[in-house]
Amino acid sequence: MTNQELKNRRTHKDDIMKENKINIEIIRSGRKSIAMEITRDLRVLVRAPFRMPDSGIQKFIKDKSSWLEEHLELVQKKIELLEQQEKTVQKLTMEEIHQLADQALKVIPEKVAYYAPIVGVDYGKITIRNQVSRWGSCSSKGNLNFNCLLMLTPPDVIDYVVVHELCHRKELNHSSKFWGEVERVLPNYKEPREWLKSNGGGLIQRMR
Repeated sequence: MTNQELKNRRTHKDDIMKENKINIEIIRSGRKSIAMEITRDLRVLVRAPFRMPDSGIQKFIKDKSSWLEEHLELVQKKIELLEQQEKTVQKLTMEEIHQLADQALKVIPEKVAYYAPIVGVDYGKITIRNQVSRWGSCSSKGNLNFNCLLMLTPPDVIDYVVVHELCHRKELNHSSKFWGEVERVLPNYKEPREWLKSNGGGLIQRMR
């Protein structure tokens, strides 16, 4: 690899600049396009190619100013809502968590056994966990893990997570081919997936 190629692979951070009292951090790299991102801690990042002139970056930021202010406000409101939910959420006791795990050990293996032939795969060990980051997972060896909090979700959400993990036995990724397999088994999978996106965070907070 040449010195120039090494330079293009490195990431360089410019000084933080201010736009309408908003701190914006510019990160240059070997990428081909420019993009803006708002992180969960309300940092504003602009990712730009090495060769893009400062004037081009400034124009991009100016063109995005209305979008930025609107989305910063939305993200701030979402953070405040989550903080409020954390204060009012009813935490699960260890006894309740054990009860959910016992229930999951009865419900989920039956659903896995039902859906595996439909998906057309086999599987290994099934483990129930009390996790705060995942609803389910599938290892390369076919071992399946599921979150006991699934017992607090509607039945179609449990079906979706089970099918999702079983489809990873065919595709260990989230490619279009993977989602095609999920849709083949559960044509309406987007509804439970959206339910989980909208309500899953509140359930996870009960575990923390």
